[in-house]
Amino acid sequence: MGAGASLLAADTTLHDLLADVGWAPTLERVAAADPSLGEVARTFDLLRAQAQAVRGAVRRGAFPLVLAGGCLSAAGTVAGCGARGVVWLDAHADLDTPESNLSGNLDVMALAIVTGGAWQAAAATIPGFRPVREDAVALLYARDLADHQRDAVAASGVHTDAAALPLLPRDLYLHVDLDALDTSVGHANRHAAPRGPSLEELLATIDAAFACGTVRAAALTAYEPEYDRGHRIGGAAREIATHVARRALTQRGTAPVPR
Repeated sequence: MGAGASLLAADTTLHDLLADVGWAPTLERVAAADPSLGEVARTFDLLRAQAQAVRGAVRRGAFPLVLAGGCLSAAGTVAGCGARGVVWLDAHADLDTPESNLSGNLDVMALAIVTGGAWQAAAATIPGFRPVREDAVALLYARDLADHQRDAVAASGVHTDAAALPLLPRDLYLHVDLDALDTSVGHANRHAAPRGPSLEELLATIDAAFACGTVRAAALTAYEPEYDRGHRIGGAAREIATHVARRALTQRGTAPVPR
């Protein structure tokens, strides 16, 4: 899925659209971790570097829009931007822990890491990381769940209804896994699932998040181009990114800071 993040990052049309909105987009790549390390060590090395990059962007007055292969990036973004609440749009709950996980996939633990339910010692090494309370999370559009994952959502304190958005802390991180979109819009990746929102519905949810708080950073994740026939998800990603950029500029209330 890293191929999708790279494709979006290099998309000159997307850069032009962000500039048309009123931003001066610049691109900062977070360097890959030492390949000689184990998977978990590489993951958290990357998250530490990412947190520093996001924090630097915030200090410059920029709005961090993270393009990431996996949802695990969320812990680094939350640490860097200082968000205390999370709006998580995803077909999957990402609340697995090492004890409950059956797939061996770290990415399905992403929200559990953010909320302090998994890899606590490693997460504590991310500069600025503080777990987000479960009741400060709105998990929306999750539907492709195994039984243990459905049980984990039910047992957690996360909100699963958009009506709860006004209850979240004012400082928010907006997480958009592109497979949140219904498969009628397109297939974002191999895990895409039906019964999700249309692009218009997802954009309306983004509007609701901005209306309820200050979105400190946002991310588009989990785009796997080989599954995107006709580049439909690529086009949707452009619309989502542009929409987020426009709302971020409006919430700022002033002209964007130069590069």
